[in-house]
Order: sequence, then C-alpha cells, then structure tokens
Amino acid sequence: MASLADRMRGNGRIAAGLLLNLLVSICIVFLNKWIYVHHGFPNMSLTLVHFVVTWLGLYICQKLDIFAPKSLPPSKLLLLALSFCGFVVFTNLSLQNNTIGTYQLAKAMTTPVIIVIQTLFYKKTFSTKIQLTLIPITLGVILNSYYDVKFNFLGMVFAALGVLVTSLYQVWVGAKQHELQVNSMQLLYYQAPMSSAMLLVAVPFFEPVFGEGGLFGPWSVSALLMVLLSGVIAFMVNLSIYWIIGNTSPVTYNMFGHFKFCITLFGGYVLFKDPLSVNQGLGMLCTLFGILAYTHFKLSEQEGSKSKLVQRP
Repeated sequence: MASLADRMRGNGRIAAGLLLNLLVSICIVFLNKWIYVHHGFPNMSLTLVHFVVTWLGLYICQKLDIFAPKSLPPSKLLLLALSFCGFVVFTNLSLQNNTIGTYQLAKAMTTPVIIVIQTLFYKKTFSTKIQLTLIPITLGVILNSYYDVKFNFLGMVFAALGVLVTSLYQVWVGAKQHELQVNSMQLLYYQAPMSSAMLLVAVPFFEPVFGEGGLFGPWSVSALLMVLLSGVIAFMVNLSIYWIIGNTSPVTYNMFGHFKFCITLFGGYVLFKDPLSVNQGLGMLCTLFGILAYTHFKLSEQEGSKSKLVQRP
C-alpha cells in the first residue's frame, strides 16, 4: 500500500509540474504580447529584466541546494551567451511584430533548421522519414505566412532571425553541456549574468534608457508589475522545463509541447482577435501534422536503438 501511495504521490507531482509548465509557458506568450500591445515596453529592456530575474532565481535555487554550481571558464561560454541574447531578443521581436499564430508557427521551423545545421556542420545523419516530415512543417509555415491578413515583412525578418539564432543556440547548448559535463541549470547559472551584461551594454544603442519609453522611464505601476511578473514567469518556464525533463524525459516534454502549441494558437485568436483565414488554418494543421509525424518517427527510432542495446550480448 505504501508503494502505491508513493507512486500516486509521484504521479501527482509530475502532473502538477506539467500543469505548472503549461500555465507559465502559455502565460509568458500572452503576457509579453499584452506588455508590447498595451504598454509599449521596449523589447531588449524586457529581455534584460528576464535575464536578471532568471539569474537571481537561479542564485536562490543554488543557495537552497536545488543544484550545485560548477566553475566554468567564461571564454567557453561567450558565444553561447551571445546567441542566448539573440534568440530571446529576436523571438520577442517576432512576437511584438507578428500575430501570435504566425509567431508560434515560425517557431516550429526551429526543428528543420536544427536538422540542416547538424547535417551540414556536424555531419549528423537523419533517416529519410525524419527528413520528409520537414516538408509539411515548412509548407504549413509558408501557407500561414502567405495568407496572414496582418502580414508584416519586418515581423517575418525577425521571425526568420529568431529561428536561425534559436537553432544555433539549441545545437550549441547540447554541445556545451556534453563538452563541459554540466546540466542545463549549471550552464544557465553562468550564462544568464553574461547575457545580462551584454544586453546592458547594447540597450543604450538601440532603446532609450531614461525618459518616455525608456527602461527607467515614467512607467505606470501596472506596467512595472506586468514586467516584473513577466520576468518571474520566464524564470518559472526555465525551471519547470528542467524539472519535467529531469523527472520524466525530453520526449514527454516535447509531446506535451504539441498540446501547448495548439492552446497558444487558439488563445491568440480569442484574446487578441487575430483574423484567421481558411488557408491559414490549413497551414497550421499541415505544420502540426509534420510536428506530430516527426515526434512519432523520432520516438520509434529511439526505441529501436534502445532495444538493440538491450539485445546486445
């Protein structure tokens, strides 16, 4: 009976972790969009707040012994910290300049771009089935963008840059974790302050710091509370991702991601009254089909390789 109770408690904790991740992941998209639309808070300044709050949150976590920091040479993290800045800034600029549907769908292009990068520069091979799933993903994104009533060329440029830098960042994170023998929290603990320092230097060149519309401008209490809440939620997103992968698997997290993808798309059209044409809907379904097919084939290949290892004498 005790083991059954323990198992139920364990499942309850995982369900609570998944639910928290669902809520904060969807909340951060809508909250950031709300801050851009209704308060006009500058993009890079908001990203800087996110980085600082994430670092403070991780500092508290290591003081509570949630993870043990590992000493890392800053020179090894320089490019990673720079790409972290780029990926968050461009992704937020994409959200600021596009509808939530286009923003969310553009992010789906990260998988095809990662596969291209790993094939060309890391000599990694992918099965034909995996390569074929890139067709519906890409076709769906093109269909949605072409028929988007609120099409914004600048928004698409930011979305494309966001996808490219995010893909590079994800590839480099995996490589650095392996090279330095650290987990994602240990890596982020050193990376977040470096990225904060880089943005602190860059912000004055691109955005006002003081006065109207600046980071330290005359913002209303509600705007400042929204920005601070956004920073806390961004940290909770990072923390819950780490916890879910640590307590379940990356596959569970990715499968759960498809559910969040659908809810975020739906929520964007309900909350921000974004127009949706039939062709855009077809594009979204096409991309979702491609993502599901990719996950299915990837899972099958992982299971196949595991069973081969088990059978080996």
